[in-house]
Amino acid sequence: MINIKLAWRSLKKNKLYAFINILGLTVGIASCLLIGIYIQHELSYDQFHVNADRIVRATMEYKHDVVRRAAVTGTKPGPQFKRNFPEVKDFVRTFKYPRVVGYNNQLFEEKNFLYADPSFFKVFSFNLIKGDAGTALNAPDKMVITQNTAKKYFGGQEAIGKVLKVGEKNFTISGVVDIVPSNSQIQFDFIVPFSLYMDMNGPEQWWTANNITYLLLNNKDEVAPLQKRVADYMKTVSQGELKMGNGQYLTYNLQPLTSVHLHSDLPNEIEPTGSITYIYIMLVVALLILTIACVNYVNLAIAQSSGRGAEIGVRKVLGAAKGELFTQFIGESVFTAGIAAILAIGVAMLVLPLFNQISGKQLQVNVLFDPVIIICLIVLSIVIGFAAGAYPALLLSNAKLVKVLKSGFSFTSGQSVRKSLIVFQFVISIFLIISTIVILQQLSYIRNKDLGYNKSNIMVLPVDNTMQPQLDALKKEISSIPNVQSAAAAYDEPINVGWSDGINTNDNKNISVNAIPVDEDFIKTMQLKVVAGNDYTRADVLQIDTTNQGKNHRYSFILNESAVKALGWTPEQAVGKQISKGDPGIIKGVVKDFNFKSFHDPITPLVLFLDKDMPHALFVRINGNNTPGTINEIGKIWKSRIIHRPFDYRFLDDDYDALYRTEQRTAGVFTTFSILAIVLACLGLFAITAFAVVRRTKEIGIRKVLGANIANIILLISKDFLKLVVMATIIASPIAWYVSSKWLQDFAYRINIQWWVFILTGGVSLLVAGLTVSAQAIKAALANPVNSLKNE
Repeated sequence: MINIKLAWRSLKKNKLYAFINILGLTVGIASCLLIGIYIQHELSYDQFHVNADRIVRATMEYKHDVVRRAAVTGTKPGPQFKRNFPEVKDFVRTFKYPRVVGYNNQLFEEKNFLYADPSFFKVFSFNLIKGDAGTALNAPDKMVITQNTAKKYFGGQEAIGKVLKVGEKNFTISGVVDIVPSNSQIQFDFIVPFSLYMDMNGPEQWWTANNITYLLLNNKDEVAPLQKRVADYMKTVSQGELKMGNGQYLTYNLQPLTSVHLHSDLPNEIEPTGSITYIYIMLVVALLILTIACVNYVNLAIAQSSGRGAEIGVRKVLGAAKGELFTQFIGESVFTAGIAAILAIGVAMLVLPLFNQISGKQLQVNVLFDPVIIICLIVLSIVIGFAAGAYPALLLSNAKLVKVLKSGFSFTSGQSVRKSLIVFQFVISIFLIISTIVILQQLSYIRNKDLGYNKSNIMVLPVDNTMQPQLDALKKEISSIPNVQSAAAAYDEPINVGWSDGINTNDNKNISVNAIPVDEDFIKTMQLKVVAGNDYTRADVLQIDTTNQGKNHRYSFILNESAVKALGWTPEQAVGKQISKGDPGIIKGVVKDFNFKSFHDPITPLVLFLDKDMPHALFVRINGNNTPGTINEIGKIWKSRIIHRPFDYRFLDDDYDALYRTEQRTAGVFTTFSILAIVLACLGLFAITAFAVVRRTKEIGIRKVLGANIANIILLISKDFLKLVVMATIIASPIAWYVSSKWLQDFAYRINIQWWVFILTGGVSLLVAGLTVSAQAIKAALANPVNSLKNE
């Protein structure tokens, strides 16, 4: 057992070094603790379900012109797979869509409104605290809500049996679910029977639609065999029922539920997903910060070794064995790490709100006191103690008694080891800084790149079928507000178009496209650039379903440049040609390519078609003058005309920023920990410099007596340390370039890493290190040489 009293005395004797060691280890352990609970939360997604290892999600893959994948399916796969495959015990189909809920003459826009099959509570393990799981969704007028929703609508009253109104339909509360865990990929506040979704879309079931299908298997080992059977079955369906030919197909892939959150890269995800790549990144960052702290400990322990010669000599004379000395010194390291671990819990508690803001989580303080976390923290402290203290302990315990008694303790190779460790620290710090700059540059590029449309100052208002008859009048009245420039309705936002389709030409060319049903004002409102032909006009609306050039045309199309190119035309050639998207239509014009998905995806063919029957959103462009007053005016018009739903809006640029939330959080993490890394590295450098100054006090005194000025002394002390920073920059730069380049490859549109990033990072690191070293060097240079030489 270590002598705690001796360990405490050692810390008190070297207060500066003890402070820096404990501070560094505290920051390192706190960083690991915070990132550890974040990673634990991410890895725990959907693990709470009893059947978690037997639940898979069906995802769609199809080929028309190109292969596309989607997280959604149709309504048909669930029932068909259960009917045809004995491996499937049950299925659940879900569909999430915002609805307006009414109670006591109040209306609320509810975004977490879920349609689900009655088997929902059989397959998943959400805690139904009131109601019967077997019957909660077995009738079309039943509704299940969460406990928080019950408090919102009914306060402290009993929710079961109460009635909520959705549209024109009344629902009776049949169940109350406990708070939905934050580590659930399925989030909801309301659940109603999936049959109502079927009613909205007609009784016929489809292989492709926009719902999600989950399958409950009899055995977790049946995933691979079932996947093969599904693939074979869908080949038959594609060639038979769906009559797909020429290499086209439709199939479904089975994805384990517990891998959805971190391993899905599919479009059309209903809930935001994480990324296993960013988990690895955060883990590496935490370990790098901890490594810097441990390196500080090793470096300072080696630096202090010469001051412990008398202690080692006396203890060896008194009979202390090598093993006993090693145990004592390693014990001091573990003791120091233990103090840091205790302090780290306090630090983690204080900064948890800030960490939640950076990471986008809502982690609670009590998670820090989870028994598993505490045990991991104890183990981590011991491991850190041994890892950081083993080398200095071996160094000190192996000291030769005769040498110690004759000339004191010294470690001739310690200087080179210390220099190597300083370089290693700054390599880590510079690597993190360069990576942070690249991430921030890419985010700035995303924010400022010309998207091909203007996303600024556009309000997005929800639209439903009930509003359809008065939508034109609503648009006209809103457009009459002085600060409103224009208004338009469309099926999708231009930042994330989810509608996939195909178009055909008269000469049998066909391509796969994304599509947006729009009204005649969409292009003007979004400020898309027409490069050939013309924008839509009111006359085009009137001409739909009328004779045009001697033929009946259902649609009027505007294509983007990529679609025209894929069809083998120039923009000018495309205008006036007939194409079909189910029904025929004429190409009215061609717009310049614009980014209608995130920068991770390249621009693909897109068709805008004039169809005013399917708007999901109303877009209102305002001029930015008196925005609050303009919003208030729009709200008044809305409330006077739209009485069945509340005035609820958001801005398009906020939705655009949300596409890159993961990258923004990564940037926040890298920025925070890069600052910590450089601070810890400089703290260690400060302590090492202070020790070097003490060791060279007499040398400095002699040099001053011989005529050295302050600048000479500062250069003498600083140059060796600053060379190490330059060396670290040279080593870190190619590593950071390689890692950053790999990260950027995930973006279809990205920056080029500029050479000045490495020069700037090296210069800043050199400046910070120079200021750190100079603080001690100036102090030594200004000291009176008489004080250092009077005893010689």
